[in-house]
Amino acid sequence: MRTAEFDKEFVLRQAMAMFMLHGYAKTSMQKLTQATHLHPGSLYGAFGNKKGIFLAATEQYQTDRNTQFTALFEHSNCILDTLKQYLNIIVQECIDGEATKVCLLTKSISEVEGNDPQICHVLRTNLTAYEHAFAQQLQKAIDNKEITNGRSAIELARFCVMGIYGLRTYALTNQDPDALNQLADELLAAIS
Repeated sequence: MRTAEFDKEFVLRQAMAMFMLHGYAKTSMQKLTQATHLHPGSLYGAFGNKKGIFLAATEQYQTDRNTQFTALFEHSNCILDTLKQYLNIIVQECIDGEATKVCLLTKSISEVEGNDPQICHVLRTNLTAYEHAFAQQLQKAIDNKEITNGRSAIELARFCVMGIYGLRTYALTNQDPDALNQLADELLAAIS
């Protein structure tokens, strides 16, 4: 039997886009085959089922976001300046219409909560990893005396992650650049 050859990252990013746009439940195999340009047999052969595609797409999403986050902070001399830059990227995604996709993790966890323990576990694990990545950067800012408010890095990270997800959710109903930038600035001010 011949092994199907395709660009796995492309396929997963296309599947990711479908899950972000339609949600897990409303993303059919037909939508996935149209988006990925693969036959159903190829998708089933590579990923097993829709859940397998979703879990692989979630892993790709987290890899992509981690790469973006790490690259941004990798050579940062001022964590707060880089955090402002990161928030600007999120605001721009919201303004450019990316807000209609919200975030694969948050959209999915609210949809499948309690329905599939394996998916919930994967989503929570990814959200916790995101929080810890923030905590590492914020600890650097505390160590460098950029942040002197007495709050721990993990407290600040939780607040920051909550604010980012709130910002993305708010942008679903209001994509006004001034309002979104103001909220991002207020989030940064509350952290620092």
